[in-house]
Amino acid sequence: MRRMVLSILVDNTAGVLSRVAGLFSRRGYNIDSLSVGETQDPAYSRMTVAVSGDNQILEQIEKQLNKLEDVKEVIELKDGESVCRELILVKVQASAHQRQAVIAVADIFRAKIVDVSQESLMVELTGNQAKLDAFINLLEGYTIKALVRTGLTGLERGSGDISDYLD
Repeated sequence: MRRMVLSILVDNTAGVLSRVAGLFSRRGYNIDSLSVGETQDPAYSRMTVAVSGDNQILEQIEKQLNKLEDVKEVIELKDGESVCRELILVKVQASAHQRQAVIAVADIFRAKIVDVSQESLMVELTGNQAKLDAFINLLEGYTIKALVRTGLTGLERGSGDISDYLD
């Protein structure tokens, strides 16, 4: 099995996310990660979808996506040819004497402390999935009260823009 990250340019209209997600569910394909946001042109949104499967399944997913009316372009974001990032927020239980140790770990990863309370810290970190996983592993000695991940988002490297994909 291999993992593929797709950047999908779609019309920014009601129901598009449902139609794209429905394509996956109807065929029994799992979405590993999904993020969606409006582009610089409010008429379009960009979806970043990470999926896993054998080559035949991944090729089928790409072909089926291209058949959807709302889909303007489907691009595979390949390693080395694109930049993919993810954001996590982690709320870590930390007493006053543990706080400095958690802050030190956050500093190593260039994470930001975005909230502090008597018994916890909230840390924000952006990076590739390996970096985020390594950060979480270093926090294993502490109680993680809450963790949320945005899912991957990414773009192709180079000078291309949205107009390259529109008629």
